[in-house]
Formats: sequence, C-alpha cells, structure tokens
Amino acid sequence: MAETQAAGTGQESPGAPDAADAPAKEPKSVRVVILALMVAMMLAMLDNMIVGTAMPTIVGELGGLEHLSWVVTAYTLATAAATPLWGKLGDMYGRKGAFMTSIVIFLIGSALSGMAQNMGELIGFRAVQGLGAGGLMVGVMAIIGDLVPPRERGKYQGMMAGVMALAMIGGPLVGGTITDNWGWRWAFYINLPLGVVALAAISAVLHLPKKRNKARIDYLGAGLLTLGITSIVLVTTWGGTQYAWTSARIMELIAIGVVALVGFVFWQTKAAEPIMPLHIFRSRNFTLMSIIGFIVGFVMFGATLFLPLYQQSVQGASATNSGLLLLPMLGAMLVTSMIAGRVTTGTGRYKIFPIVGGVLLTVGLYLLSTMDTDTTRFTSGVYMAVVGLGMGCLMQITMLVAQNSVELKDMGVASSSTTLFRTLGSSFGVAIMGALFNDRVKHVMAERAGSLGSKITEQSAQLDAKSLAKLPAAAREAYQHAVSAGTHSAFLLGAVIAVVVLVTAVFVKEVPLKGAAPKAGSDEAAPMPVVEAV
Repeated sequence: MAETQAAGTGQESPGAPDAADAPAKEPKSVRVVILALMVAMMLAMLDNMIVGTAMPTIVGELGGLEHLSWVVTAYTLATAAATPLWGKLGDMYGRKGAFMTSIVIFLIGSALSGMAQNMGELIGFRAVQGLGAGGLMVGVMAIIGDLVPPRERGKYQGMMAGVMALAMIGGPLVGGTITDNWGWRWAFYINLPLGVVALAAISAVLHLPKKRNKARIDYLGAGLLTLGITSIVLVTTWGGTQYAWTSARIMELIAIGVVALVGFVFWQTKAAEPIMPLHIFRSRNFTLMSIIGFIVGFVMFGATLFLPLYQQSVQGASATNSGLLLLPMLGAMLVTSMIAGRVTTGTGRYKIFPIVGGVLLTVGLYLLSTMDTDTTRFTSGVYMAVVGLGMGCLMQITMLVAQNSVELKDMGVASSSTTLFRTLGSSFGVAIMGALFNDRVKHVMAERAGSLGSKITEQSAQLDAKSLAKLPAAAREAYQHAVSAGTHSAFLLGAVIAVVVLVTAVFVKEVPLKGAAPKAGSDEAAPMPVVEAV
C-alpha cells in the first residue's frame, strides 16, 4: 500500500521495510517536526479563544454590534468550506506545500484582521484567516499520518489533544491579558511570531516525497460542497435567533443545502479526482468514526459554551475564573488522551476506548444536567472531570482509526473529512443546544419574574456579569434558576445524543494498526511508511 518516506532526503525508497525492522526510536528531526506541528495546531485552536475574549473591546472601538456574530460566523464558514479542499490538495500535490500555504494564508488573514478599521473589514479578513485555518488542523493530522505508523501514532495524537486542552484553558486568559495590556489588535498579531516559527521549522526539517498529479482539481465538487456546508452553517447560526426555524429564509437555506449536498454526492461518483472520494466510506470503521466525530463535536463545544455561563451566572465566578474552573474537564481530557495514545501504541488495541468514552461521556453529561442553583463548584468539577475522561478517550482515537481505515493516498481526505464532521457537529451542537437553552431560560424567567423577566430576556437570554449585577435581587434569583433550567435541558439533550457514540462504538471492528510489530510466530505485520534518520 505504502511507500517508504525518508525524512531528511525528500526521496522515496523502494521496498518499505516491515515495522518490525523500523527504528525503535524516532529520529530527532521527526520530533522537531512534531513540535512545529503542535505550534501550528495551537494557532488554529488558540485563535478563537483569544478573539472571543477580545470581542467586547473590539466592538467598543469599531462599533457594529449588530454584525458581531459574523466575526465568528465568517471564520467558521471559511474554515469548514476550505477543510476538504486542503485535504485533497495535500493528497494531489504534496502535504508540505499545502500545509505551508495554509499557514501563510492564516498569517495574512491575522495581520489584516489586526489592521481592520471597521467591522466590515474585520469580517472579511476573518474569512481569509478561516480559509487558512481550514488547512492547519488537516495538515497536522495528515502529516502525522504520513510520518508515523498507526501503531506509534497514538502517543503523538495524544500530545495534540493536550495542545487542544491547553488552548481551551489558556485562550481566555491569554486573550484577556493581551487585550488589557497591549490592545485587541495584538489578539491577531500574536499569531505572526508563532506562525513564523512553525514555518521555519517545517521548511527546514520536514521532507516528504514530492507529488505531481496532472489531474485537475474538482472545482465543481468543491463548489457544491462549499454551498452545502455554507447553507448548513447558516441554518444552525441563524435558526431560532435572527430568523424563526419555520421562516422562509431558513427553509430556503435548508432546500439549497440539501440540493447542493445531493448534487455533490452524485458528482463525486463521476469526477476524475473527487474532492471527497466516496469509496473511503465503504470502510465501516471510517464511517463509524465520522459519526462519532460529529457527536463529539456536538457535545464538546456545547459543554464549553454553557459551562462558563452557568459558572458565572449561578456560581458567581468571574469571566477569568470560569475559564480556570474548566480545568477538571480539560485536565481529565488531556490525561486520558495521553494514556489512550500510549496504550494504543503499546498494545495496538483501541476498540475499548470509544466504548468507554461513550459510557463516560453519557454519564458525565447526565450528571451535568442535574446541576441546580445549590450545586457546589467541587461537585460540578467532578461532573466535568467525568465528561473530560470521556472526551479524552474519543478525541484522537477517532482520527487514528479513521486514518487506519484508508490507503495512504487518501490520508488527506480522510483527515479532512473527519475534521469536517467534527466541525459540523460543533455547529449543530451550539445551535440546537443554544436554542433549547434560550427557550428554557425565557420560559422560566417569564414564569418566575413575570413581565419583568420577559423584558429582561427579550433581546438575549444570556446576560454578562455586569448586567446581572444590576438586576433586582428577585430578578437575579429568577435568572439563576432559569440558567440552571436551561443548562439542565441542554446537557440532558447532550446525554441523549452521546448514547449514539456508545452504540456506534460497539460496531467498530478492531482492525490491526498498520505498522504494528507481529506477534511471535505470526506473519501479520503490515508494511507501513517509516521515517528514517539520514
């Protein structure tokens, strides 16, 4: 299946050796590349966390409060739409060039965003930034897939999960510090030195076989997929907020999305070089991992959205402290990811992790749904840790199994497809859980505070700490009960959805990881690309 890739030469070596003959210790150059990839992933994960903290200050200077949501939506749309294209470009023309190009585009978008003079410019430049961001996560995962046999890949992907957790914890803190001391523009400029470091390291150390593919890019497929994804994201962003779910605009977007995606699937069966070849879904494991990735995105981003809100509104935490109070969940996710990666590397077995992850995720979300106005921070911390343990079992194993289910030539589209499903899951999760939360908050406020409650939540069901402090005591108590009820509904939905992960994981077939050393007396080792020191 695979050809040996030698790091340091850029040449292809005939006759891939069996994994048993591979060097036991990875060369120093590979560790440098992994470090550079971790920096690149930090760019992708940290950006939204930092920018989110800086948004109030940005609106205060640039104005355009009514366009605030588009600063996030433009970035999300561009990232989701570009993700499959970057994966295919890497497969066709070489992973290194595509990845470095995506970093450059991301840095250009970051610099332009920092120089924006009005909200319109910022939205446009954030879209440019999102186009580059679409290639960062895909590039990281696909390059690891090229360099490291699946048997060894678990420990590296566990490290990547640690970077994600670190970004979620540190993002709000870094964003607040930068905004308070340097100004909001540095929330974007901070990406530049990190990006330059990643570019320099990757340029100097990463050497992969150069690819030349005369096939043309599937522009029609890319256009149909982009149109379909854009429609879906807009439905989940606008539905229940700017437009009623049954409004003509939402119905039009749903129709456009369905027609575009059906057309995309049909065209992929005809295209010479499909942007998302449908044959990868013939693998049962790949399809199951795509479903699990979607659900993980659904519940994870919902949890990180509503937990800080609960902590600030009900438990009285400050904005900064609410970020620190997520440590039990993110710390548990980090530790479990590292353990799962090490165990998978040592044993070659992985099916137990999605099953255990599904159980822990379901139980943890159910426990979070039981929180009320009397729940202590310690108790909520324990519940969050259970959710974190579940996510740690799932986050990187889904990518590992998905990559193990396809041929090396499809590594890019496999990585991008898995990332895309997780991104779409997060869009659906935030929208559906958010709509349920807002509806419940408004209902309870009207029930407990009458006309005053309805007036308070007329424009938004989510109040910041300053607005909450200004409310009369009775209204503030009613709002705390309302937020508890809202989080109960949101997390209970998350628990029900998480059951799908458990059911799906049961059907995963434990296919031996490529590159695993054979057992004594057996000949089942599979050849796999090996990185050799030169």
